[in-house]
Amino acid sequence: MPQTPLDLLIIGGGPIGLACGIEATKAKLSYLIVEKGVLVNSLYNYPTNMTFFSTSEKLEIGGVPFISHNPKPTRPEALEYYRRVTESWNLKITLYEKVNKVKSQDIYYQVTTSKQTYLTKAIIIATGFYDLPNLLNVKGENLPKVFHYYKDSHPFYGQKVAVIGAANSAVDVALETYRKGAAEVTMIVWKDTIRPSVKYWVKPDIENRLKEGSIKSFFNSKVLEIGEKHLTLQTPEGAKTIENDFVLAMTGYRPDFSFLEKVGIEFGEDEYRTPKYDPETYESNVPNIYLAGVICGGLKTNAWFIENSRIHAKLIVEDIVRKNVETATITENHSK
Repeated sequence: MPQTPLDLLIIGGGPIGLACGIEATKAKLSYLIVEKGVLVNSLYNYPTNMTFFSTSEKLEIGGVPFISHNPKPTRPEALEYYRRVTESWNLKITLYEKVNKVKSQDIYYQVTTSKQTYLTKAIIIATGFYDLPNLLNVKGENLPKVFHYYKDSHPFYGQKVAVIGAANSAVDVALETYRKGAAEVTMIVWKDTIRPSVKYWVKPDIENRLKEGSIKSFFNSKVLEIGEKHLTLQTPEGAKTIENDFVLAMTGYRPDFSFLEKVGIEFGEDEYRTPKYDPETYESNVPNIYLAGVICGGLKTNAWFIENSRIHAKLIVEDIVRKNVETATITENHSK
């Protein structure tokens, strides 16, 4: 355990966690970013050939320019950029260290990780939402042929692939596997159409492939059962079984609510399980524990992105500094 407690411990080494570290550096706070995986772990686990919806300048943090060779930056460019940001700001970060427990201890919090224990005055939780997939909860979902994460198309060459979902991830996966030699690609969509929010430069492509039948589709349908070599679907025409080798369930992801609950964070009664926080400071209902980034939206994971939640870092650190000044003033007055 460090001899001197930290001013701030940041849980999560994604872009927003890094932005929080930058603001802490500017404010001359003692801090540490703790990341359970690799640097910007969620971005690393995105599909290999993914292209961002945002332009590069909207992904910038800390005043470090993000120069992309494309109209929209790619995953490799983003990984290179955030490595450069970390080095440019000499951010204090520890990787492959998972936070297991947060416990109140007098005026501090005791944070126990997989490696050691820290004392800190304040905590920022910036853990995103990419760790826990939304499950189908059907028989056969645990078969090796079912994937909730997608890296690249090569394993599916010559195979019959079912893609479940209607948003950007599902559309990208369907188009890429189709163009990289899958024997057959079938999209299974719960509603009657692809989502209107699909990237505007991709939407006409998928619509045309579906219309011409190059990519097969079942709309207003859901999976009832997954077998070794088949899928059983509920369609508007009734139950239907199709041949299948692999299932790519691009059904979205959710925050780790259990961790937030253990910390003591409360949730609203809305359908999105939005965690409670002050919209001006992003302090949760637990004193000196703040939320930053996409986790602020609960299940509404499309509410916050890098580009519109970068400001969280500045507002949070400003509040921490204000509290530190107030505490120092009170202490000084008492000592007189």
